[in-house]
Amino acid sequence: MLKSLTLAATLTALPLAAFAMPTVGDTVGTNPTDATAALAEAGCMVDEFEAEDGKIEAKCKDADGKEWEVYIDPASGKVVKIEEDD
Repeated sequence: MLKSLTLAATLTALPLAAFAMPTVGDTVGTNPTDATAALAEAGCMVDEFEAEDGKIEAKCKDADGKEWEVYIDPASGKVVKIEEDD
């Protein structure tokens, strides 16, 4: 019985893991190579970077193809804001 419950819980959680995204406070790095790798690991495939309002803006897509703008503090490499790209 315990094995069945464990298996059911694991299978239920798998779809959530597939749609994981970076969150505010995550450290992704300050250079494009590190940030691209960290964001991809978090489920956001980077298309491009640009500077905006003193932040690094990463434009990326999630597993559903939805476009996002992830803002990174250039000093700390931490995600400070995430917005859906319009």
